[in-house]
Amino acid sequence: MKNRIGIILGVLISFSYFAQQDEQSSMYMFNSLQFNPAYAGSRGALNATLIHRSQWVGLNGAPTTQFLSLHSPFARNSMGAGMHVSHDTRGATSRTSAFGDLSYSIPFGPRRKHRINIGLSGGIDAMNVSFKKLVGDEADPFKVDASQINFNAGAGVYYYSKNAYLGLSIPRMINTDWTMGTTASLVKRHLFFAAGWVKPLNSVTDLKLSTLVKVVQNAPITIDLNANVFFYKSFWIGGMYRFNESAGANIAYQIQEKWMFGYAYDFVFNGLRNTGLGGTHEIMLTYDMNGRRTVYASPRYF
Repeated sequence: MKNRIGIILGVLISFSYFAQQDEQSSMYMFNSLQFNPAYAGSRGALNATLIHRSQWVGLNGAPTTQFLSLHSPFARNSMGAGMHVSHDTRGATSRTSAFGDLSYSIPFGPRRKHRINIGLSGGIDAMNVSFKKLVGDEADPFKVDASQINFNAGAGVYYYSKNAYLGLSIPRMINTDWTMGTTASLVKRHLFFAAGWVKPLNSVTDLKLSTLVKVVQNAPITIDLNANVFFYKSFWIGGMYRFNESAGANIAYQIQEKWMFGYAYDFVFNGLRNTGLGGTHEIMLTYDMNGRRTVYASPRYF
């Protein structure tokens, strides 16, 4: 009986973690498609982004997440299409998501250098709970795997120019009931607000500021702030601060105009800092088929 109670508590903790926040990334500014379908096509080239995140390294059952996004403009840059996939593992639970994205772009302003994109997405979330991974009596008949697949849809708006962007999105508009064995959880919709701005400091240096705000009912608001310096249009270095949770640093390097590699590290400073949690590591690789010298007007800073 004690083993069974331990199993239930472990799963409940995992579910509550899912209910509070969608997957988290410190390098969100390079992968906005993950939370806003209106971003599709906005880079003006076929773009692929891959991110791996290992959170709280050294802690048994700590979260690990992989993100993959692919998108491109079409119809003379008036539309964009793409897809984004994520796989998140936290203790005994894992969630795999696969969504298709479509956006419509409206140019405006002087020389039509500003754009507003309206985007929609649709796809599935597949949740799995492996009770066998939890500590307990191996002969306990309760220790079996459970899985569930649900459909969801997202929507967003994205404004951008060469040096700035604003985005508002709900990546999962449908509140989801997860019922796994004897446990249940309601994952509520999240509202994302993203913004960024670049200011040239001199002929070789730019300052880039960005923020991401996540709002979900009955959970604290999450606010990420990032400040980066961009040297010679090739090398990024900067820091991040997540209110009441963590801080860190990140770097990125542009390789031959098409490839970019990035790394981020952050550590917690809230009430969890005394629990022995390790730091969080995140690596990123992006590819733009047309390089930076594309005919499309696109915010390559983002």
